[in-house]
Amino acid sequence: MIYEPVTREDCIWQCLSFEQLDARTLYDVLALRAAVFVVEQNCPYQDADGLDDQAWHLLGYRAGQLVAVARLLPPGVAGEWPAIGRVVTRANARGKGLGRELMREAVNALAVLFPGSGMALGAQAHLVKFYQSFGFEAVGEIYLEDDIEHQWMQRAPEQV
Repeated sequence: MIYEPVTREDCIWQCLSFEQLDARTLYDVLALRAAVFVVEQNCPYQDADGLDDQAWHLLGYRAGQLVAVARLLPPGVAGEWPAIGRVVTRANARGKGLGRELMREAVNALAVLFPGSGMALGAQAHLVKFYQSFGFEAVGEIYLEDDIEHQWMQRAPEQV
């Protein structure tokens, strides 16, 4: 854990290494990601990509239920900079600013884990403006990942 669980607004946030995830928590993380990315977005893909065990996992809870997750990868795993990925919020928790809160926590967690580093992420193309509001800039061309348009984005070290 990089910092003690913290409550902001009505959400309790934790950031855990893979080794710190117990079986129940890992199951909940994978179930939430599958519910949104595979079922809701109708996109069958291989979620277990061999990177979770190298990542930190940002977890957001409301009323004891896991409602938000992001995967934080160290430098060298998905490029030269630390990366934010598998950003997801539970459908019944959306529309109340949870996505913004999740991204604020993800940016803050990477700044603690890897001070002075830039950050990167592969955004679904329709969310580029959302990530730009956190200081990320589009890099390169739009690409297809699992038949969904994505845009690689970076946030320079001086913004961290």
